Amino acid sequence: MMNYQLEVDLHTHTLASDHAYSTLHDYVREAPKRGIRLFANTDHGPEMEDAPHRWHFVNSLTFPRVADGVGILRGIESNIKDLAGNIDIDEATRASLDIILTGFHPPVFAPQDIDANTEAMSNVIKSGKIHVVTHPGNTRFPIHIEQIVKLAAQQNVALEINNSSFLYSRKGCFANCLKIAQLAKKYDAPLSVGSDAHNAWDLGRFDKAKALITEVEYPAERIINNTVESVFAYLATKGIDIAHEFEL
Repeated sequence: MMNYQLEVDLHTHTLASDHAYSTLHDYVREAPKRGIRLFANTDHGPEMEDAPHRWHFVNSLTFPRVADGVGILRGIESNIKDLAGNIDIDEATRASLDIILTGFHPPVFAPQDIDANTEAMSNVIKSGKIHVVTHPGNTRFPIHIEQIVKLAAQQNVALEINNSSFLYSRKGCFANCLKIAQLAKKYDAPLSVGSDAHNAWDLGRFDKAKALITEVEYPAERIINNTVESVFAYLATKGIDIAHEFEL
């Protein structure tokens, strides 16, 4: 039996992303009800149409580390911009953040053929500037899955199993996500399980993603957000040593 605790949610959006609906306070209030001890606020990067200004991310330094017993990570869901794997944040923004997610979003990077998509994702993984690739199973952006999973394992970059993809915006991606999880187990690539919540009621909603990783018997210890401790341990491998700043 896999010991999936999943007590951290690394992918959430507040109403600072215009097509989301909740505040940080809403997430903090819902977290204990959802079994979430720590979550990352990861609003959309500045080049998305609905994104907040870059100051939103820089000013996240004002967040408390812990509010009402719930930890808050300062993050972003940045955008892959081009084939070279550039993303839409500058160094000042990066320095303000704990965790950097990135992914394909059509308003910033239009879907291309499988080779071009794979090139762009490979280059962002190799860049050393990101921690999690969001919704890599998206069927609108076909990739050479085995190539990406092998590279993620080599670079210790987590690939996300995105619960929202099975519910709302990326339906039809189950086969791709299943293959990603199977190959991640084979090649020992880290995974992240994310709600991609756009409202606080979806915080910690991992049911579909959890069913998938359970089917694969993916090891719990390789899920970077399985526990608070596993998140901090993963970030420490990236030079982000912040566990001592939290009392959880």
